[in-house]
Amino acid sequence: MGAFNESIKKKIVDWKTLSQYLEIARAKNKKIVFTNGCFDLIHLGHVDYLSKARDEGDILVVGVNSDASIQRLKGQNRPLQSQCSRLNILAAFSFVDYVVLFEEDTPLELIKLVQPDILVKGADYKIENIVGYDVVKAKGGEIKTIEFLDGYSTTNIVNKILQNNKI
Repeated sequence: MGAFNESIKKKIVDWKTLSQYLEIARAKNKKIVFTNGCFDLIHLGHVDYLSKARDEGDILVVGVNSDASIQRLKGQNRPLQSQCSRLNILAAFSFVDYVVLFEEDTPLELIKLVQPDILVKGADYKIENIVGYDVVKAKGGEIKTIEFLDGYSTTNIVNKILQNNKI
């Protein structure tokens, strides 16, 4: 396995390993940022959002919905890409430090484990409605939202593909 491939694989961690890495980061006074999502078809909106999230701190942890979780949330036709593909694509970004899978419908238990200094979601959420708001606030952390780039969403891309391939 080449060095680049190896560096990508090292960023894909389980919950126990992530906890150990974050303990080391905290000992070094690193600011931990957490965000999450399905990331089904990576597009410019995701790149913009994730890079801005990383700018909020020293370490960016991205929670990724499992295939089963996405099916429960979005229906049997999703995800379009497997969790393995989505994890590897996200781990390839230089501004993403760790990616971790979660099986639940929300990342609440993962947020409790991570205990981020900053919790980031898209600006389509009201801050007080963001899952994990209470956990992060209770430890003195911050919740921030990031505006999405207009015109970029997985749903829009899927609809455009379907529209362009109508017979």
